[in-house]
Amino acid sequence: MISVTELRAGTIFEDQGNIYQVVSYEHIKMGRGSANIKVKVQNVRTGSTTEKSFINGARVNEVHIQKKDMQFLYKDSDFLYFMDPKTYEQLQVPVQKFLEHQYLKDGEMFPISFLHNEPLSLNLPPKMDFAVTETGPNIKGNSATNIYKDATLENNLQTKVPLFIKTGDRVRIDTRTGEYSEKV
Repeated sequence: MISVTELRAGTIFEDQGNIYQVVSYEHIKMGRGSANIKVKVQNVRTGSTTEKSFINGARVNEVHIQKKDMQFLYKDSDFLYFMDPKTYEQLQVPVQKFLEHQYLKDGEMFPISFLHNEPLSLNLPPKMDFAVTETGPNIKGNSATNIYKDATLENNLQTKVPLFIKTGDRVRIDTRTGEYSEKV
């Protein structure tokens, strides 16, 4: 068991049978009363976000998460398929379990968090590179402000890119927002 004062962003714990990951932590001390700990948490299994309050000195169950680097093989309409490169054991995960599945590239390694052999979350890098497969014409001028045009990436993700980007260019995308970051 760990004290609620040790909860920080990214910490995973169990409370009332649910497993949560801390998104934000706030320690509130008002007047002469005891301190309150407010944490914004995300349910690891369902993905829902909620706020929890604890009194100072409360304890929650610590959860030990194991991270494994898994190679993404392919996806079909219902499942994502990964392989452990050390044991060659394959893992089949429902598509709705990992909402960020559109960023996965065949053959690349991705860290996956496990709890007792149950895959909990996919840990993507903050930025990834993709090739532009389709975009509008390359237009010069009109650069007084940042003007963007629609583009389709190699993973079929739709995003906005600057006017100077053309089909075939490689761009860096922020996986947290899906937005263009820079040309590679």
